[in-house]
Amino acid sequence: MAEKTRDIPKSRFGYGSSYRKGTRQDLGKESEIGAVFGGQVWMFKPDRAAKAANPCIWMQAGVVTFKNCNNFYDCNTCKYDLGMHKQITKGKKMSWQDAMRQRPGRDRTCRHSLTRRIENRICGLNYNCSRCDFDQFFEEVWTAKTKNVPFEVQHVKGFDVPMEYFFHNGHTWARIESGGYIRIGLDDFALKLLGKADGFDLPLMGKELDMDRVGWGLKRKDNLADILSPVDGVIVEVNSKVRENPAIANQEPYGDGWLFMVRTPDVKKTVKKLMSDTDSLNWVNHEIDTLEGMIEDVAGPLAADGGYLQDDIYGNLPGLGWKNLTKTFLKT
Repeated sequence: MAEKTRDIPKSRFGYGSSYRKGTRQDLGKESEIGAVFGGQVWMFKPDRAAKAANPCIWMQAGVVTFKNCNNFYDCNTCKYDLGMHKQITKGKKMSWQDAMRQRPGRDRTCRHSLTRRIENRICGLNYNCSRCDFDQFFEEVWTAKTKNVPFEVQHVKGFDVPMEYFFHNGHTWARIESGGYIRIGLDDFALKLLGKADGFDLPLMGKELDMDRVGWGLKRKDNLADILSPVDGVIVEVNSKVRENPAIANQEPYGDGWLFMVRTPDVKKTVKKLMSDTDSLNWVNHEIDTLEGMIEDVAGPLAADGGYLQDDIYGNLPGLGWKNLTKTFLKT
């Protein structure tokens, strides 16, 4: 017989934090969500009192009871936000701004704090965001220039693979930032493969990138590697630090070594074409196997030290061939 339902706050599944052990006969119940872990059936029950992982601004303002943001806090392209504004026009809903205006002054929290993009800040302009200098600075300057580092990184034979990043098979990565921006860079594999660049041939802001087309280049002495763009979009920021000091890309490929910030009309559609988490780990493992085979052909099996490949693989083994490496791994 299935055990009695227990409420355990530390466990959340969707809305809920209530779960119990069940049997396979329970999996068909519509009132609960069933899942199998380690051969054991667990039944999860929705609980609207549970906290949202990414609370929508409409929920934070109290207009709706529960809504988790699923659009990276990019309200301008959010279908839910558009639907709410239609309800306001019909007089069926209050705007989140009006709901916040009803609160005492010290409780009138900035919209960027409501969406957890910054620490707590009080709105000083009665939610007239279009007149707010801070709002403009935050969206156009601070967000684009401020780095984010990966929360979790997997290490595969000496190469770093961050979780919650998206990868293109040309060894570029894309990370969705709060607000719907996409940050782009070269992955750890490509940078260790080609070694420290003498420079990056980076386009200017306003340039339109096309997925699977050459978007920029990496220079090393007389060699140039063309890099395919992982996404479609318009460049809104270029990392000037990397332009001035290319070594930063090798030192922090997923931090200060980012290359561009891009805006694209449909973020979800864009990233669906890329690899994430498990797929990226399997892909990197396959790329390493290919590379190890190439190294053995040139230098024999002792070129790999203890199963881990060294930095600057091309610099240590130029016999691999620059063009051969860029064609095989960068797809150019």
